Amino acid sequence: MLKIAFNNNYIYPLDENHRFPMIKYELIPEQLIRENTCTSDNFFKPNKINDSTVLITHEKEYFKRFISLKLSQKEIREIGFPLSKELVEREMEIAEGTIRGVHYAIKNRVSMNIAGGTHHAFYNRGEAFCMLNDQAIAANYILNKGLANRVMIIDLDVHQGNGTASLFNNNSNVFTISFHGKNNYPFRKEKSDLDIEFEDRTDDKEYLKVLRETIPKVINEFEPEFIFYLSGVDVLENDKLGRLGLTINGCKERDRFILDICKKNSIPVQVSMGGGYSVVLKNIIEAHSNTFRLAQEIFF
Repeated sequence: MLKIAFNNNYIYPLDENHRFPMIKYELIPEQLIRENTCTSDNFFKPNKINDSTVLITHEKEYFKRFISLKLSQKEIREIGFPLSKELVEREMEIAEGTIRGVHYAIKNRVSMNIAGGTHHAFYNRGEAFCMLNDQAIAANYILNKGLANRVMIIDLDVHQGNGTASLFNNNSNVFTISFHGKNNYPFRKEKSDLDIEFEDRTDDKEYLKVLRETIPKVINEFEPEFIFYLSGVDVLENDKLGRLGLTINGCKERDRFILDICKKNSIPVQVSMGGGYSVVLKNIIEAHSNTFRLAQEIFF
């Protein structure tokens, strides 16, 4: 059975312009159940992650200040959320959802997190709606527990996974890949193991061509035993924070390719949703829902 981490503790950004898309976290599970892609049995609400698990990845002093609500005003502005007990609880539940997803993926070959993909969180700071890097935490958890020796993080959000790249820049057991907009945030990029940059308005044809040429090659060379996939839909042509030019169908084919190659290579995959800020809410819901539909179709 496909297992999906779901957290209904919604937090809205400081910036009014970014609040509208956040309702997707509530609407996606409703859509999946309404159309019979999923039932309530597919969803689970995670508990809070253990502090010790977080501290394998994040600095103790930063984490302590975060959970005690003592971040500076500058740090809060860079994160983009008002700092609160509810925010801390949500972030820790999201990270635990990805940890539990590791075990579900090992068992069922795939698992999902409706939230997550918090790839802008660094060792000692957060930014851009990201405080604790869920997939980085889970990658270190896998290595620390001996669940796998080689982990790959495939980040196809439109923004570079700068926090993830920084966290693993000296770790040969984790291979980081980021496909992202060349001219988009973050404007100071970190160095992933593989960075593919796209010009503004890159369309389905060009994007999928590069994807199909690149991903099989790096999987064959690195031979990952576990894959994390960040499936942000801010690559869509009408995304407010995107600048690329993919259609909903192109985004779907992107997801199909990644999930297919994981299935064919018998590599467990955990999927976190990442960004999606289209000016049309139904496009966000449809593009994200396609990822869940494909997981059901391909693996079950």
